[in-house]
Amino acid sequence: MNKFYITIFATFIFGFSSCQNTSQNPANTNTTSKTMKPTVVKSDEEWKKQLTPEQYHVLREKGTEPAHTGKYDKYFEKGSYNCAACGYELFKSDNKFDAHCGWPSFDGEIGGGDRVIKKVDNAFGMSRTEILCSNCGGHLGHIFDDGPTKTGMRYCVNSLSIEFKPAESTK
Repeated sequence: MNKFYITIFATFIFGFSSCQNTSQNPANTNTTSKTMKPTVVKSDEEWKKQLTPEQYHVLREKGTEPAHTGKYDKYFEKGSYNCAACGYELFKSDNKFDAHCGWPSFDGEIGGGDRVIKKVDNAFGMSRTEILCSNCGGHLGHIFDDGPTKTGMRYCVNSLSIEFKPAESTK
């Protein structure tokens, strides 16, 4: 049992230290105080029935999956990434890139900033910006200003918090 707790603790610490930015994150200092009023509101029991235990931990308890374990980390098919809790479309594959951090990374969201809520997160002695689905309030991950693309942003997202929807092929 001790090994279990040590493994969980090590994963937890590694997850937070691997997905952080040491520079001042402008998203932290410029976060607007937007009152989040999710459209999809469910009880904890309803979420537990709908989501797997792992998804519930990430989406509802603000957990983090271990680095390099998510199914979308190295996944680069054409389509969109939707919230795993409510199905709300959040990211397009055109905005996905390999940040080599162990989690799916995007340089922007669909809709110009209304799909993802950005919230200051000072947990665990770090100052970061948490990202949440604006439709259901599900925890997605964090955003950093160290992205290599023209936006300079890196939305670091847990694979457990999203589901891929392939682009429709035209015939």
